[in-house]
Amino acid sequence: MAKFFNEMTGDGLHLDVSADVREHYREFCGWLRQQSPETIERKRAEADLTFRRVGITFAVYGDNAGTERLIPFDTIPRIIPAAEWSQMQTGLIQRVKALNMFIHDIYHDQNIIKAGIIPAEQIYRNAQYRPEMQGISVVNDIYAHIAGVDIVRAGAGEFYVLEDNLRVPSGVSYMLEDRKMMMRLFPELFARHKVAPVDHYPDLLLDNLRSVAPMGVTDPTIVVMTPGMYNSAYFEHAFLAQQMGIELVEGKDLFVNDNLVYMRTTHGPKRVDVIYRRIDDDFLDPLAFRPDSSLGVPGLLSVYRAGRVTLANAIGTGVADDKSIYPFVPDMIRFYLSEEPVLNNVPTYQCRKKEDLAYTLAHLAELVVKEVHGAGGYGMLVGPAATREQIEDFRRRLIARPDGYIAQPTLALSACPTYVESGIAPRHIDLRPFVLSGKTISMVPGGLTRVALQEGSLVVNSSQGGGTKDTWILET
Repeated sequence: MAKFFNEMTGDGLHLDVSADVREHYREFCGWLRQQSPETIERKRAEADLTFRRVGITFAVYGDNAGTERLIPFDTIPRIIPAAEWSQMQTGLIQRVKALNMFIHDIYHDQNIIKAGIIPAEQIYRNAQYRPEMQGISVVNDIYAHIAGVDIVRAGAGEFYVLEDNLRVPSGVSYMLEDRKMMMRLFPELFARHKVAPVDHYPDLLLDNLRSVAPMGVTDPTIVVMTPGMYNSAYFEHAFLAQQMGIELVEGKDLFVNDNLVYMRTTHGPKRVDVIYRRIDDDFLDPLAFRPDSSLGVPGLLSVYRAGRVTLANAIGTGVADDKSIYPFVPDMIRFYLSEEPVLNNVPTYQCRKKEDLAYTLAHLAELVVKEVHGAGGYGMLVGPAATREQIEDFRRRLIARPDGYIAQPTLALSACPTYVESGIAPRHIDLRPFVLSGKTISMVPGGLTRVALQEGSLVVNSSQGGGTKDTWILET
């Protein structure tokens, strides 16, 4: 069996409730030993039924079996002690601060390019770079108001940042609903543990959005803008709007007049000041980007450029979460903050470089290869789990377009006890905490733990069959 860091025991050899456990898991393991398999199975079935009734589903594009399905929920939580969380939180705040400074810089003075730290072509040829944003000021110089940073644990237990999600990061609703479900199913566990709360996230998000209202607006009208009910994350859009007490709108509900954005209401037009948009840049304004978009608002960019509406996240933010820019984030932290990174990147081969491409081609069976613009677990090769045909297919892709890929070692992701058909077994996990940037940078203690439910799988994405767990940050 491959070695991996065991979240419960700290080694890579055991993952059962009879093994020695780390201190912060001991109380939970004592409780778990007293539960029968029938009890856990009954609770899991109750969770599935409740999630289905509430409509907590995820749409899978191209799924012929149906447009929606449940994201599997595991009733065994992932537990993180306060000291580990404190270090992680410090590193996340540092990282998101530097990323916001980077985005502002590339659309203004471009000092990081002039300093020779990032090649100009890596930015200007990036599909997510928006020249329309050049020289445009945004409130508080904040571009990534909501960031979802994917963190994995590997080796002897070190944390690594796997990916920065700055465009329209999703998953926070599952973090909140997983916690509500655990409190409903196992209230006795929360009496035994000092678990830091996460239910104030919608209030924190609303305060954050209020803080970035256009200049002179003291009581902003805020909306959540969705592509519509067929979007994979529509449940989350509706959930967050409801939790914040604000309107959920589509592009057709908004219009531009006299260089302001208005919402159609039963009482007439109402000015909109802040748009938490869950729509990609390309579809926001058919006059500025894709003319065939029916999801956006004609003229929105002109209002935005004039500083009379705030978009969260900002247009052009995606240039900073592209996988071709990811290798440079530690350098950004050193350049803008004069600090060493608290959280490390995963070692990354940039296939646009001749020597990195040669190494990648020679070691395809050992590496994970990703498209620089890919997302959701698509467009990637996991070498150790791939067939010879898949490896040769990726070899051809790499040779044809090396600048479209990066490669990384296949990490032995940490594993956590997970309830599967055969009982409690190890399954690999990651963590997506959510970082909010406004006048200050804030976050709730926790995040979305995703779990690869197939034995041996390292792909945790919901679109690829992954599930979720409640994440407990223990207070001291």
